[in-house]
Amino acid sequence: MRLLPDGFFSLGIPALRQCAASDSEWVSIDEIGYLESGCPAYCEAVRELMERKRLIAVVRKQDTPFLRELCSREDVFLVDMDAPFGNLGCVIMASGMGKRFGGNKLLADFHGVPLIGRMLDATEGIFAHRVVVTRHEDVAALARERGIDVILHQYPYRSDTVRLGLETMAGEVDGCAFCPGDQPLLRWETAAALALCAVHDKQAIWRTACGETPGSPVLFPKWTFPELLRLPEGKGGSFVVKKYPGAVKNLPVRDGYELMDVDSPEDFIKLLEWDAAIAQRDWF
Repeated sequence: MRLLPDGFFSLGIPALRQCAASDSEWVSIDEIGYLESGCPAYCEAVRELMERKRLIAVVRKQDTPFLRELCSREDVFLVDMDAPFGNLGCVIMASGMGKRFGGNKLLADFHGVPLIGRMLDATEGIFAHRVVVTRHEDVAALARERGIDVILHQYPYRSDTVRLGLETMAGEVDGCAFCPGDQPLLRWETAAALALCAVHDKQAIWRTACGETPGSPVLFPKWTFPELLRLPEGKGGSFVVKKYPGAVKNLPVRDGYELMDVDSPEDFIKLLEWDAAIAQRDWF
């Protein structure tokens, strides 16, 4: 390929400047690569555009000074399309006794799907390693049917669930999400966004939140693993979150129901009704 300066000066650069002067908040560029890097005036027009607009751009994996500059900017959120979610783990916490619910809520029928099945769907295809940690044989069987690793145990505390799940992958992954098994309205897009954020900023503890109210899932970076593996008896991941508040970043969700879990029959009915209302709204 050969750089044709006339094309950049007659079309490319004027197009970028027109976009910069437009009323739109966002601008997209379908590709920036080797040829674009070879035209200093075009590179400068891209820089000027980024100062004035929010830019979505496809950047080729080529080693040029300008492309390295773009990808290393502090204001750039970079997604590697060959491996968008990186190398992350996911522990699905399914060890609750369901005392307030009156039984094993995780297999309760939620619009034709076992309650825990909604969390399995929401985390599908995102994480390099998933494991369900449970004390219930029937939940374990359901997870195995879907090809998900299982730890079956009878330990009493939340700290045990965290430790058992993380021990299976602590040496293999760069971060780990902890997802409640009884949170049926979590969207796949939210779990994916959480993973994308963790890949972009590998030092932050990422948690979902609705407004100022924090929730779950929470995704912990690798440097927190030693502390998660030795949590005080009965404590969960929130112990580490509270210990390092400066490392915590929130991922906002669009409504609070997405982060609600099921503790009681009343919770279950409320979430069933909300899920049905969402389905009806989306249908129309």
